[in-house]
Amino acid sequence: MDEIFKRLEQIENLLKEQNRLQKEALSFNEACEYLEISHSHLYKLTSTDTIPHYKPNGKKIYFKRTEIDNWLLSNRSASTSEIEQQAANYLLKKGRVKL
Repeated sequence: MDEIFKRLEQIENLLKEQNRLQKEALSFNEACEYLEISHSHLYKLTSTDTIPHYKPNGKKIYFKRTEIDNWLLSNRSASTSEIEQQAANYLLKKGRVKL
């Protein structure tokens, strides 16, 4: 019986996640779940205007999912191999290394 309840809970969680991925606008709580961060951390991000958000009536905070995704993917760090390739390209372009 416990196994059935566990599986039902898993299905319910998957349905909630699927619903969240289809929504364009997320509530504050949904954004916390989507980002997997605490309420206090998201409040800090909104109060410092670090993350894009909306306050249509000046109280409740909403987020556009696509903007959250873009924010998550900002400030990309290049891998070591990418940096080495950029350095090699720079040296070749400046004519300092001859092959």
